[in-house]
Amino acid sequence: MASLLLVFCFIVFFLLASNHVSADRILDDGYKVTTVIDGHKLKLNPHMVLPRPGSSDLIVLDYFGSVFYTVSLPISQNSDFKQFSGDGVIGFSDGAAGSARFNKPKSFTVDLKGNIYVAERNNGAIRMISDSGVTTIAGGYSEGTGHQDGPAQNATFSNDFEVSFVPEICALLISDHGNQLVRQIDLKPENCARGSQSAFGGVSIWVLALGLVFSCVLGMVMGFVIHPHIRSYTGRLQSPSLRQDMEALPNQSGETNTDVLLRHQKRSC
Repeated sequence: MASLLLVFCFIVFFLLASNHVSADRILDDGYKVTTVIDGHKLKLNPHMVLPRPGSSDLIVLDYFGSVFYTVSLPISQNSDFKQFSGDGVIGFSDGAAGSARFNKPKSFTVDLKGNIYVAERNNGAIRMISDSGVTTIAGGYSEGTGHQDGPAQNATFSNDFEVSFVPEICALLISDHGNQLVRQIDLKPENCARGSQSAFGGVSIWVLALGLVFSCVLGMVMGFVIHPHIRSYTGRLQSPSLRQDMEALPNQSGETNTDVLLRHQKRSC
């Protein structure tokens, strides 16, 4: 009898606890989950996905293959994946993007220009993928792990770190989990410049150019219209009727210009 009472109390406690947990959850309705990349079908492990500024592409990191792919938006399970960097062989090799080698990276970030910065934990390095190829910007020169700061060739990291780009300070922040540190790598100013102008920016430039051309043409037309009146006002080009009107005007003595002219002609005679 006591055992049955104990079981009953346990069931009641479990039900009360379940209701308490569910009461703390608030469902925000109206969202839907769909699968757009199937790694089993594509035979890759999409460990991380980020947009690339200045283009309509997404960058997909395949962790198992140590390869970076690009895919155009919008994406679906039928989208075409293009190999962007890495030759599919695990290693540590800089150079051309297609022939470079990585060692199963898990973290990367992208700057405003479209450069990709890779946290290579297994190689202890920070790599950069740009239009000119793959280079190492920090670490990778010293064997083993550590927390050494300084120039790129002297820097060391733990075996667990991630990288993020902060445009406000033009720098990379390294979350060095193994060392419980946050490290910073200052980037070059050109690395923080925007890669390409948006469509709105391009349209704005054309509108500004057309506005300047229209202003110039309007200024020329107004100049041709106003210029004869200005010359008439200065007396350089006066019409015959205007000269006659001016001759008929009296001067300070009460005589008109025509009277003065006739008096001078009589004297000369």
